[in-house]
Amino acid sequence: MTASSSPTPDAIVADTGIDAPQDAAAPACVMSFNAADPSGAGGLAGDISTLAAMGAHALPVTTSVLLRDTAEIFDHHAIDAEVVAEQARTVLEDITVSGFKVGFLGSADAVSAVAEILSDYPDVPLVTYLPNLGWLDEDQAQPYLEAFRELILPATEVLVGNHKTLTDFLLPDWDSERPASARELAVAAGEHGTRFVLVSGIMLATKGGKGGKAGGDQFIDNVLASPQGALTGEKFEMFETSFVGAGDTLSAALAALLAAGAELQAAVGEALAFMDQTLDSGFRPGMGNVVPDRFFWALPPDEEGDEGALEGGPVPEPELPETKSKGAPRRVH
Repeated sequence: MTASSSPTPDAIVADTGIDAPQDAAAPACVMSFNAADPSGAGGLAGDISTLAAMGAHALPVTTSVLLRDTAEIFDHHAIDAEVVAEQARTVLEDITVSGFKVGFLGSADAVSAVAEILSDYPDVPLVTYLPNLGWLDEDQAQPYLEAFRELILPATEVLVGNHKTLTDFLLPDWDSERPASARELAVAAGEHGTRFVLVSGIMLATKGGKGGKAGGDQFIDNVLASPQGALTGEKFEMFETSFVGAGDTLSAALAALLAAGAELQAAVGEALAFMDQTLDSGFRPGMGNVVPDRFFWALPPDEEGDEGALEGGPVPEPELPETKSKGAPRRVH
């Protein structure tokens, strides 16, 4: 071997006599189309950490670069649609994908490019997350949402989003004093080809608030629905703390579970349980909102007497997330 040459990995394996792990079982690979979030709370950073925590391998495709902190989004710079497509095509020619997750795609042109890629994989489950885009200029938001509605929804297995965000998007003319039900949102999404919606943050009025005070919204519901009706869900107890990255966490966890072959309703229950525990163990890295801790289960147990990650919160157990029994209210975030 000359001084200017270096051994290849195959040569190293041959020299040591160690067999390359060609037959090792690979984790499910999930491609995420999302924005780069420098705060690490959501976007691609949130997707990568969530997918890893759920045992999947992330294939991250950058669609936009956000300028944000843990409190708010100030601006973004969309990646050229051709660059978005090339990122994905290059990886897909090499790696077998088991699931897709779509988040913020940056521009209407990128929506079109991503939809074209998805059309080549009709049998691979797609989980689509619609974040609140109230920070986006109206002249950007309107064409983006129109393209999203026409091109992404038809390919979507499960559309995930907050109740208000989905209502504004799917039922913009809703004027009833009664909030739209999860089924009504699923019917509206189904008109565009989406099979299911997972609606989070549905406010539930209670007879009495905390501390015995009358009135107030003490519980929120999270419901998986099809156009035929509600299928499953979890009711959480209200928790007065602001989080960032919860929606990306829930949708990425669901994408990982579906990519691994989990049945939909069981996957939704496990994804909701996982999100709940990441928020219970959440931390505030800056002066803004609390960030989910997707690796809560990997932390050593706190010493006896220590307080939880959030004031008044339970001490997280260092174990993998398990679905809690249905009907038992959990802390809602």
